[in-house]
Amino acid sequence: MIAENIASIKASLPAGVRLIAVSKLKPVEDIREAYNAGQRLFGENYATELRDKHPQLPNDIEWHFIGHLQGKQLKYYIPFVSMIHGVDSIEHLEEVEKAAAKVGRTIDVLLQVHVAQEETKFGFLPEELDNLDNLVFLEKLEHTRVCGVMGMASHTEDEGRVRVDFRAIRAIFDRLKAGPFAGCPEFKEVSMGMSHDWRIAVEEGSTLVRLGTSIFGPRDYSKKQL
Repeated sequence: MIAENIASIKASLPAGVRLIAVSKLKPVEDIREAYNAGQRLFGENYATELRDKHPQLPNDIEWHFIGHLQGKQLKYYIPFVSMIHGVDSIEHLEEVEKAAAKVGRTIDVLLQVHVAQEETKFGFLPEELDNLDNLVFLEKLEHTRVCGVMGMASHTEDEGRVRVDFRAIRAIFDRLKAGPFAGCPEFKEVSMGMSHDWRIAVEEGSTLVRLGTSIFGPRDYSKKQL
């Protein structure tokens, strides 16, 4: 079933949009099944779970950390992670920079933006990113490469609201691409869209969709790790 789900989703994705299989709380056997079906990009939300799964699986997997970033937990995945999606403050950028420098790596990151109606979601507010003074630190990064933005739509069944949110995230990306990141070919990713709203996200300009339930089925949150 996992292989069939991946094939169906990939057949629906337009060129230039990549699938991240969100494997949080799923066993290594499920990830291996997805891997055998050709999937190479996987997303994890919990640092210790990612740390524990990594050595059990093939080395050519491209791991994306998509959970809320906590500086003290960077050590668990910074030696091997390909991209960190949830960088939502200058302080987090500094923490990633220091952690990456310690292991001699350059880490790709996405700036998380907050456009949703829920106050519980994390991210830079649009006006923070419009204020270029907040981006001065970017010029000093040597081990952190900003490759785009990530965001989530409001948790609602109102598809119009979801579309507005995704359109706002894409507009922020476009402004940054035309401004402080002009001439930066690596700044090209817009990570938005999950199992319940990815089709709208793709229509509004997503380049990375993060799908878990649509691939692996429902999760057992009693197994949640930090």
